Amino acid sequence: MSNIVVFGSQWGDEGKGKIVDMLAEKSDAIVRFQGGNNAGHTLVVDGEQCILHLIPSGVLHPGKKCLIGNGVVLDPFVFCEELDKLDAKGLDVSASRMMISKKTHVILPYHCQMDAAREAAKSDDGKIGTTGRGIGPCYEDKMNRCGVRAGDFADPELLKAKIVKALEEKNILFKHMYGAEPMDAEAVFNQVLPVAERLIPYLGDVSSAIQEAQGNVLFEGAQGTHLDIDHGTYPFVTSSNTVTANAASGSGCSPRDLERIIAIVKAYTTRVGSGPFPTELFDADGTYLQTQGHEFGATTGRKRRCGWLDLVVLKESARLNGPTELAITKLDVLSGLKEIKLCIAYDYKGEQIAYPPQEQNGMAYVTPVYETMPGWDEDITGARSWDDLPASAVAYLKRIEEISGVKVGIVSVGPDRVQTF
Repeated sequence: MSNIVVFGSQWGDEGKGKIVDMLAEKSDAIVRFQGGNNAGHTLVVDGEQCILHLIPSGVLHPGKKCLIGNGVVLDPFVFCEELDKLDAKGLDVSASRMMISKKTHVILPYHCQMDAAREAAKSDDGKIGTTGRGIGPCYEDKMNRCGVRAGDFADPELLKAKIVKALEEKNILFKHMYGAEPMDAEAVFNQVLPVAERLIPYLGDVSSAIQEAQGNVLFEGAQGTHLDIDHGTYPFVTSSNTVTANAASGSGCSPRDLERIIAIVKAYTTRVGSGPFPTELFDADGTYLQTQGHEFGATTGRKRRCGWLDLVVLKESARLNGPTELAITKLDVLSGLKEIKLCIAYDYKGEQIAYPPQEQNGMAYVTPVYETMPGWDEDITGARSWDDLPASAVAYLKRIEEISGVKVGIVSVGPDRVQTF
């Protein structure tokens, strides 16, 4: 088996967790390489649902190494909560199979307070829909070269000194800019120290662990390409690079090690929070997709906005990430629709364009150009091969392949592991 990268091709919530869980069975190690606990990967095994925010989705497979790369920002409190929940289910979450890179930056209480204070200070039309989990402020500290890294947990004096230094500036902002209470450095240190000491056995060299896996590593992306800090719908984006190129830098390996690249594509489009969404539906079809697809965010619980599949978005993802195949998820949700639309281009400033405009918020001003295909009535949740699908569903998949230029390698027709072929 070759190294595999799994990434989201839309605005997140494409079903990456399920595909990673499926592929993890034949991998030796699974590594998260970006994002934080703003991700929510939902797994269903034998009818039981499990939602993971930080720990790689391969954890449900015994014996697999689960690695947190340097590109992740890790909330140590959330990580410990996930450890405890999985341990209560009888899963092995010991340091023998779990590892956190010493270079991984950690989210501390003042990051969460800063995130919330900033979002609260914005006007309603200026909010970007942050999950408020301190992800952005933690990445800011990383870029400002004043962040706390997981390796610092093994050096309490260094950890304390960094917290004191960070709060010198942040408390000025809390008090004088956002009207929030300043934080006491000693109290923050004492709050963090117990989880820091607990996580010391998990610290390690993720680069070497990937190297030792000898080409049998699964790289698990979070969020989606169009939330990428550089290539997404800025400023309504996340704080990290979600594209596949970051799988190498965010985990500590060479780009040459990335071989099979799988784009996860929901059979329609969803988005949580603010930001442009050209194919969003406000009619009965949108309600149908939201209801049939149980479209609520795994992390925030917020209702997801729903719309037709946007192939302009998918084509952009293909040229940014270079997928070797597509994994189409939630195809079953489209059953029962008489007609299904595909967005194949945009009208923008008097021209028809095949890729998203690059001006800030340009996608808010495009008009989708649709192609209409016949739907199907059959329940396809029991399908286990292409031959079990109705002709209209096969034609829909073939049209996606044709326009995106990428073959469909995996099809999912339900939440359970077995509903995949």
